[in-house]
Amino acid sequence: MAELLCTSLAGLGAPRVGKVREVYDLGDELLIVATDRISAFDCVMANGIPDKGRILNQMSTFWFEKFADVCPNHLISVDDAEVQKRCPQPEPDLVGRCTVAKKAKPLAIECVARGYIAGSLFKEYRSQGSSVHELALPEGLIDSQILPEPIFTPATKAQEGHDENISYRQAVDIVGRETADYVMTKTLEIFSLASAYAAEKGLILADTKFEFGETAEGILWIDEALTPDSSRFWNAELYSPGKSQPSYDKQFLRDYLETIAWDKRPPGPVLPAEIVTKTRAKYVEAFERLVGRPFGN
Repeated sequence: MAELLCTSLAGLGAPRVGKVREVYDLGDELLIVATDRISAFDCVMANGIPDKGRILNQMSTFWFEKFADVCPNHLISVDDAEVQKRCPQPEPDLVGRCTVAKKAKPLAIECVARGYIAGSLFKEYRSQGSSVHELALPEGLIDSQILPEPIFTPATKAQEGHDENISYRQAVDIVGRETADYVMTKTLEIFSLASAYAAEKGLILADTKFEFGETAEGILWIDEALTPDSSRFWNAELYSPGKSQPSYDKQFLRDYLETIAWDKRPPGPVLPAEIVTKTRAKYVEAFERLVGRPFGN
């Protein structure tokens, strides 16, 4: 099963390369290609997960279209014919994994909504207490416990290393109060709607990360939307607070990496076939349960 780890599109110049996506500047538009790369502990693995980019792109498209009336987004087209029109020559490897998007200047914060306490916030809560990031959380929360109500926990965007959770007041200092208020409202609104939808599918949306960008017409929801790369989805039937939950995200991969002799520094190791196959299956199952159709290339 082939995987796409990088792109080089003739006539379009060098892309801006992220951990997973490669972004080509088309002048008035962007061409965003989701590769099959996978990262963990802020390192990209030596090999990828076949079809992962297609899954992420098509799942993001589902959510962007579903909530287009809730928040304007960057989506112009994901139609393969429209993508090929932007390419000087045929690019069959791009099928199903590209978005033609509106240009926007990304905000300098990431916007995180949490309905449960897990991951980095739970670690900080255990060490710093209920006042962590000025959140005034209840005392005595346990790992993966539901919160009284969803909370907004912005984060900085680290050029190297880990993103860092910050307080809302710090987010205001970075982007201004009007912008911070707007993205907080939209983040929590989308999260609430997506959580209700996921619950209908037997899944818990524990938390998710959004990005927004500025344009002359206003702020757009950009990047990706409610994928296993940016969100924690749990099986509601298996939910049991007090421990880390089985998740439709990269936790399976992280758990494996904790068992091998790797110092969590680049380069990432080569993943064995069994881990690749099981990780792909997690992504496919998340797609099919949420999008409601079989995954196809």
